[in-house]
Amino acid sequence: MARIVVIGASLGGVPALMQIAAALPREFAAPVLIVLHVGEQPSILPTLLASGARLEASHAVHDEPLRAGHIYVAPPDHHMLVSEDRIVLTRGPKEHHTRPAIDPLFRSAALAHGADVIGVVLTGRLDDGTAGLQAIKKAGGIAVVQDPEDAVASSMPASALKYVDVDHCVPLPLIPVLLTSLVAAPVAAAPARSSVRERLDHEQQLTLQKGDVVEHLEAIGRPSTMACPDCHGTLWEILDSRPQRYRCHTGHGFTARSLQETMTIAGDEALSSARRALQERELLLRQMADDHRSQGEEARAARLESAAQQLERQGELLLDLLEKSPEPIE
Repeated sequence: MARIVVIGASLGGVPALMQIAAALPREFAAPVLIVLHVGEQPSILPTLLASGARLEASHAVHDEPLRAGHIYVAPPDHHMLVSEDRIVLTRGPKEHHTRPAIDPLFRSAALAHGADVIGVVLTGRLDDGTAGLQAIKKAGGIAVVQDPEDAVASSMPASALKYVDVDHCVPLPLIPVLLTSLVAAPVAAAPARSSVRERLDHEQQLTLQKGDVVEHLEAIGRPSTMACPDCHGTLWEILDSRPQRYRCHTGHGFTARSLQETMTIAGDEALSSARRALQERELLLRQMADDHRSQGEEARAARLESAAQQLERQGELLLDLLEKSPEPIE
């Protein structure tokens, strides 16, 4: 097996992936590994891809060997990695607040296969895939990006174009033809520098939750003043990273953009939880007031009603904050 193709997609990815799969030839001479942001939701993506493709498609299975001409799809709630010529599935820490994520697959492919890797970033929001595509390039591989003007959601391919020395930026219909050509071409040997491999390995170990966490983080980053919105541990700022990236002791990973979106979601959830707690307490106080009033304890009931009204006003203030909360900025 000379080449390996890794593809990442998010919003708008299903029809894009189906179009690519349908156009790949039966004799396609590389395995194709796909990550689509599906989270924990059930996925029928392999069935959709296989329905119009000449290649077989399936959800990846842990430790299965890679075969040329087969499409492997990351199953829900699992990161898909490669180690040598086998697949590794893990429920390791989320990256960009999602699992499966694109960057873990791309990094692992760069670490395991170096110049043999062809990485493809398709349509999607925010910037998952950018750091992984950088890793592929640093390891000597080839970077392909869907033309943002051709994408349902332009953020992911636009980010890759901004931060990665991309080899090919083409509209979606041309990607299968390009991949077929690249897979058939000889590989130009370009071993990654040892420093690049070391950094990739530290991040892979964090994803796999192996080794000394602090040692891994100290090798690639420095402590920041922010806390992880997923687990509330200290976030470490990854050194020399563009776009800026962060990881925590648990292994959660973010770019600045995915971090601010996750923080926005966490903040809105906290306000909603606080408002719900106020509403529940208000309801209880009103029930208690009715009970005391039925027993002729009017003064006690009035105090309870007053407290309930104060909670109602506080809940209205929280609702106003929620409605005025700014949307995440891409």
